[in-house]
Amino acid sequence: MTALGILYPGHSAEDDYPRIEQLLGSDIRVDLVHTDVGEDVQRVDALRETGSAERLAQGMEALRLTGAETVVWACTSGSFVHGWEGAQEQVRGLARVAGMPASSTSFAFVNAAREIGVRRVAVGATYPEDVAALFVEFLRAGGLEVTGVRSYGVVAAAEVGTWGEEEVLTLARAADAAASGAEAVLLPDTALHTAAHLGLLEKALSKPVLTGNQVSVWEGLRLADRRVNAPVLGALFTREPIVHL
Repeated sequence: MTALGILYPGHSAEDDYPRIEQLLGSDIRVDLVHTDVGEDVQRVDALRETGSAERLAQGMEALRLTGAETVVWACTSGSFVHGWEGAQEQVRGLARVAGMPASSTSFAFVNAAREIGVRRVAVGATYPEDVAALFVEFLRAGGLEVTGVRSYGVVAAAEVGTWGEEEVLTLARAADAAASGAEAVLLPDTALHTAAHLGLLEKALSKPVLTGNQVSVWEGLRLADRRVNAPVLGALFTREPIVHL
């Protein structure tokens, strides 16, 4: 059994995680602990506070009891708003507190794009434009080329959590249409329900789609040196599993 730890801010799309766990169909457990959001607003200062060392440490107290082997801070905006260096320090601090390998959804996107062999990407962000621009800067610092961005300017994560299949597909299509030559579409917000829609999204766009909750679980598996073949979760999970002898 491989146990993955997820630190998730507030309550929006956390039900994606048990769904992904079920779809993996393997000896994998996804343990999720909620962290305190504070002010539910997609504003840079509030997002930095959401991802503060104090809030993450409080979440780790509960997560440590689950027996998780790796931990991912599943808040894209709560990591990339610190910039590349700041997000690295955030993860290093989390690893020290957790006593286990740690990462965040922001780094998961960069690592996942490398995994599927893409460099040119489009971004469909629910965030306001200034927050979306910080994600673009982060991706570029990670070596990706962002060819187009579609920002929807949603202020609260709770609102994003109410979006269904139609809204998610509209966001993905808008991002792809805004880009030139994108090899994949990235939907960064972990408040967005996407686990049930990945097949539809990739079929509609005819290219890989990477989403916040999807890449967060994949990153936890990567840290645990596990690879799982689960095509229903998209191109990212359509890989041959690593066989440990």
